[in-house]
Amino acid sequence: MRKDISVALFEDNYLLRDSYFQLINGTPGFTCVGAFDSAADIIFKIKRSEPDVILMDIDMPGMNGIEAVQIIKQNFSSIYIIMQTVFEDDDKIFNAIQAGADGYILKKTPPAKILESITEVYDGGAPMTPSIAAKTLQLFRFGIKPMQDKKDAQLTDRQKEILEGIVSGMSYKMLAEKLSLSIDTIRYHVKNIYEILQVHSRFELMKQRK
Repeated sequence: MRKDISVALFEDNYLLRDSYFQLINGTPGFTCVGAFDSAADIIFKIKRSEPDVILMDIDMPGMNGIEAVQIIKQNFSSIYIIMQTVFEDDDKIFNAIQAGADGYILKKTPPAKILESITEVYDGGAPMTPSIAAKTLQLFRFGIKPMQDKKDAQLTDRQKEILEGIVSGMSYKMLAEKLSLSIDTIRYHVKNIYEILQVHSRFELMKQRK
């Protein structure tokens, strides 16, 4: 039998935080191991709660969610992080992905979809919207110089093809049929695209510190 997915919440709105807590704890297969109103003392909070997945608010007082993601990924690389945002602010979401986020949801997302997103990320998925796919393509076409010593920070032709399909509004199922691949293979490529964005972001950060 599969163990419960343990989830920690970082959300400064009490009513929303409580509704997430009730949803997760009230659903078989999920356990809420922590509900926090800020990212202060975040390493202590993560060590104490030991979550598999974190729902992280992008906009919080003090340390924001993007900064929190960077700290979590530097210290707890195996934890999956889903960003929460009130509206689809492409720049913030893109920055969160580069910082290490594994996915994102809008706060108006229906409860069943929230639970589905937690499960999908926990199982290695990484959903991507057309707007984020377009930003990714634009970044690699116009904003990134080839890194000869960082081959894992470049997109393959197949990954570009998948991004172009997502930009045009194709679902994973439609892409799989068009490219004669399985849906799981499409998910695998999208997950790798997220990781490439994160590798590039870390590489650029290291260059800036030199």
